[in-house]
Amino acid sequence: MRARIAAVVLTVAGIAGLAAGPAAAATATALPGTTACTAVVNHPCLSHEADGDGVVGVARVSAQPDQLTVVRVEIRTQAAWGSPWQTVAAATTVRFGSAEATTPRVTASGPRLVCATAGPALEADKQVTTCTNPF
Repeated sequence: MRARIAAVVLTVAGIAGLAAGPAAAATATALPGTTACTAVVNHPCLSHEADGDGVVGVARVSAQPDQLTVVRVEIRTQAAWGSPWQTVAAATTVRFGSAEATTPRVTASGPRLVCATAGPALEADKQVTTCTNPF
């Protein structure tokens, strides 16, 4: 039963990712040297690494071990001031317990920001979204 629920959640997350704009989904990997976060259950902890080679977004969420959890992280750019933010890279992870997602490294000009959504996978109304300030 858990496998079926996880499959449904992954399908929904994939469709949502396609609807949000050009995105690349990936399973979470850890980045060395990323910022440590205070663990708040079902609230995403967000960080990014920007250097001359591009930007990587990382999101983590703490959860109970028996909770099916989703975490999605996106890097968004803005072509010109006042124009809509466009998603240029994204990653989604669905698993039981705490989870982490890391975007692929992207090079993008213009203002950028990183956003993350996380929480119980089967309860969208309890998921929390947070974003960095543009950088």
